[in-house]
Amino acid sequence: MENSKEDYKIQSFDLETQKLLKTALKEPSTVDLEKVTNVLVDQSLKDRVFSKEAGRICYTIVQAEAKHNNGNVFRRNLLNRLQLEFVAREDTRLRSLQEWVCFVTFICNVFDYLKVNNMPMVALVHPVFDCLLRLAQPDSLNNEEEVDCLVLQLHRIGDQLEKMDGQKMDELFYLLRDGFLLQEGLSSMARLLLLEILEFRAGGWMLSDTAQKYYYSEVTD
Repeated sequence: MENSKEDYKIQSFDLETQKLLKTALKEPSTVDLEKVTNVLVDQSLKDRVFSKEAGRICYTIVQAEAKHNNGNVFRRNLLNRLQLEFVAREDTRLRSLQEWVCFVTFICNVFDYLKVNNMPMVALVHPVFDCLLRLAQPDSLNNEEEVDCLVLQLHRIGDQLEKMDGQKMDELFYLLRDGFLLQEGLSSMARLLLLEILEFRAGGWMLSDTAQKYYYSEVTD
């Protein structure tokens, strides 16, 4: 059942690339995994919808490779490529805000899906925090697309990240609280999103039903 979902997500690729990815999902040792990595990352940086799902595809390939030959070639390639993109993140942001938001979405999804002994990958903890801290800077808080990205990622992985490094999470939320209280020029939507995420963490990474109804009705209005 899981594989049919993955197949569905790769229909936007040309037939040759679809074949490459379908094989990688089932028999990763028979294909060029560096090429597979680049296909997935390149598409994730262009397509935010795909970047949300790519973590699941990466997880499937990692699982298949471990099962078939106890290998970790794909995971190593993926981490190397993420490292390259991470180093270039400020240039990416200046060049294309969309690509930057896609990168953050992708690295957070990889963090969410890829586990080692059921624990998040330590190698990704600080890069993910650094990306989220960048989104909490004043220039990013003035951009609704970046605020929206930040809040979505914290909804998804905030709880896991806090367990890995509570001090860093405190640092991030000091910035968000100060931004909410002190920053001039925030849009009403950005202010609402920040208030919601402050309340979400304060409630133990949950929102009460009343708060959920309030924020949902405000956002849809």
